[in-house]
Amino acid sequence: MNAPWKPGSVNGREPFAAFVCDEDTLEMLRPVVEEMGWPIDKCSRGGLRNAVQTLSVSASPNILLVDLSESGDPLNDINSLAEVCEPGTVVIAMGQVNDVRLYRDLIVSGLQDYLLKPFSPEQLRDVLSHAQAVLNAPKSDDQHIEKPHVSTAVIGTRGGVGTSTIATSMAWLLSNDRERLTALLDLDVHFGTGALALDLEPGRGLTDAIDNPSRIDGLFIERAMIKANDKLSLLSAEAPINSPIMTDGSAFFQLQEEFRAAFDCTVIDLPRDMLINYPHLLGDVNATVIVTELTLASARDCIRLLSWLKSHAAQSKVYIVANKVQTHSTEIGRQDFESSIERKIDIMIPYDPKAAAQSAKLGQALVESGKASKASARIAELTDIVLGSVDAGEGGDADGKKSFMNKLSDLKSLLPSKKLNEDAAKV
Repeated sequence: MNAPWKPGSVNGREPFAAFVCDEDTLEMLRPVVEEMGWPIDKCSRGGLRNAVQTLSVSASPNILLVDLSESGDPLNDINSLAEVCEPGTVVIAMGQVNDVRLYRDLIVSGLQDYLLKPFSPEQLRDVLSHAQAVLNAPKSDDQHIEKPHVSTAVIGTRGGVGTSTIATSMAWLLSNDRERLTALLDLDVHFGTGALALDLEPGRGLTDAIDNPSRIDGLFIERAMIKANDKLSLLSAEAPINSPIMTDGSAFFQLQEEFRAAFDCTVIDLPRDMLINYPHLLGDVNATVIVTELTLASARDCIRLLSWLKSHAAQSKVYIVANKVQTHSTEIGRQDFESSIERKIDIMIPYDPKAAAQSAKLGQALVESGKASKASARIAELTDIVLGSVDAGEGGDADGKKSFMNKLSDLKSLLPSKKLNEDAAKV
């Protein structure tokens, strides 16, 4: 079906085919098709079921019109069509169900348009003309300016620091404001919130990829990913808690290879514990964003992550982001935190519970629902920094001058000692 990152027709295929359920629609369709210059013998009875059977043994046309009137489960049946429909085909559906949510779900699944019966010949002509314009439109990629792929991993020092919020916001900004074709990969297979944050169904794409890494190719990516907008696609899962991940990690490597070929940018929401079993995950990542809070535990794990990245992903530029910063209630001050990790914090994002609550209620990225908030402005600044990281010359992580145990001792010194607390209590 029509992929957002590869618009345009495929040479050597039939220009048009239609599969409709009733004779009246077929009689109205044929004159319009003939007017468009397409063969009317490609207009057939049978609806979606006949379309799936026919396309399973023959090449897909450039424009496909299918009737969903006899379909009991349109979304599931469209997925069956996707299994036999080749990439690049512009698909238009028609049906009798007048439901805005169904229309939205069909568009998200990859359809170009949905015609509600009954419709007039003029409406049909407009939809087919628009489909032809989409098919013949120049590719969105600028052939004169080659933009290198930007791959970014977002890792939290602790659970709850806001890693997924920042990952989804960065992906939304890259796709919407920066107009880059962007893939968001949520690798928390059981508890990921990438789809939830964008008000999408997670689907089975990621679990299918893990179970069958040999199936991963451009066509699999097109069918498995869920569109959040015209330029943003999500791959995630919501696997049962009693289903552990059984993989050697080859699927993750293959997914990143396909993303580099199909998208301008990749944002990976990466659970920190995956670094233990799959250290190759960051082997080709351009930038790594470490999300932290100004706490003792986060400082300790920030040091550990920086050390790990230096050994396993030296090519990646590292950025430290302090999230949910409150002016007067931080466990460790900024200066002390930076001293302990031996590098500067790149971005400080203020705590904004109202913007976060609004984002959750609307099912939108924080930077979309709270565009005027200070937190959104800082995330936008971070996104610009990451985009420029490919061409920047400076390294992300600082040289380690102290052992980990020495750094941990420094961290402990930042907190009030037990003796001082006891003395204070006696006063």
